[in-house]
Amino acid sequence: MRRDVFQAIADPTRRAIIALIALQAMTPNAIAEHFDCSRQAVSKHLQILTECELVKQEQNGREIYYQLEVEKMKEVDKWLEQFRKIWETKFNQLDELLLKLKKNQ
Repeated sequence: MRRDVFQAIADPTRRAIIALIALQAMTPNAIAEHFDCSRQAVSKHLQILTECELVKQEQNGREIYYQLEVEKMKEVDKWLEQFRKIWETKFNQLDELLLKLKKNQ
């Protein structure tokens, strides 16, 4: 089954895994040490992240390391951009209102 990036980031554990491996590539066991769930559960999350192409596997000897695919995260950033503009407009309007209220005091 083909999943998309938004399915991957919908789960808080997967978001935490993304944040963790954004700093450095890690093995599944090293990742699992940071969570209160089984190694198998972490492996399932890694499988979903891999299917969504948010992480990639790299073999180093007998170990498999997972690292973040930063380019794929741009898909999320692009989607969020539309909301960022709305938020900026709302914050600017709030700033203007606060300045106006402050002047009137």
